[in-house]
Amino acid sequence: MNSRMNSLVLAAILLSLAGCGLVETGATAAAGGASAAQQAKDAKQTEAKLQQQINAAYQQDAAQRKAAEAQTQ
Repeated sequence: MNSRMNSLVLAAILLSLAGCGLVETGATAAAGGASAAQQAKDAKQTEAKLQQQINAAYQQDAAQRKAAEAQTQ
């Protein structure tokens, strides 16, 4: 992966962690004693959202590379 792609992936990860409420979910779970099953379900949902964002970043990067290649030809 090139450095731009690494940056996109890192940005997607940070945005998903900030936007998905992972921090709040963790604090609420610790304070409220949420069940392990609910925590696992939440973690899987967070993982799925993150994977979708990473895939979207890859697709966007591929589209941008393709457009750049088309312009140079």
